[in-house]
Amino acid sequence: MREAGVLRLNVGPNGYPPYMIIGRDGQYSGIVWDVVTRIARRLDYRVVPHKIPRKRVDQMILEGYIDATPRAKEWTQKPERFLFTQPITRIREVFFTTRDHPIFYRVPSDIEGETVVTHLGYRYPELEPVFQSGRAKRFDVTKDRDMFRLLLDADHFEVAVADEAVGLWIIRNNDWQDRIKVSDGAISNFGYRLMLAPGWQSFVENFDRELAIMKDSGELSDILHQYR
Repeated sequence: MREAGVLRLNVGPNGYPPYMIIGRDGQYSGIVWDVVTRIARRLDYRVVPHKIPRKRVDQMILEGYIDATPRAKEWTQKPERFLFTQPITRIREVFFTTRDHPIFYRVPSDIEGETVVTHLGYRYPELEPVFQSGRAKRFDVTKDRDMFRLLLDADHFEVAVADEAVGLWIIRNNDWQDRIKVSDGAISNFGYRLMLAPGWQSFVENFDRELAIMKDSGELSDILHQYR
């Protein structure tokens, strides 16, 4: 049952740094966590984190067990079932390469001949034609950090595709700045928002108002800079 003044937010079983970070001390942080908790506090809401596996999130929101999750509309089946706030930030999927193997990406044919390290279960619609034709290959891994370890430790992997902010976070926290390069072009650019059930229309409107204030004041930029 929905509790007045409480927003039950999915943070994922392991978070999603730098958007959602679960510290070893049980504390939460990250771009989305910081923005949502600040706005919630101004709207007299308390944020309660829930660690829900991705495949269960949509149904649990619709059934009222949790209230919200970070999500891009483009990643959602039947997005019309839900409400979405304005974007908190942008998700850009880009290519990461070793320093001595840069890629200047503009069109899918730019990766022909490459074996691209990809995330298991993720779809990359723009790249599907080159993967399906065999002109490029994908190699799936389950963890984001493992994608970058393969670039550095395996001779036959020199290209990976991942969210730019996620990749830069991993690179910074492992001091790999001098070893891994980011491509100029991106294969996607999605708004990363809160997704909620239909009964949260008033909250969404108030959230969007406060988010716009954060953008105009520079407060949102300060939060983004902290994690990049």
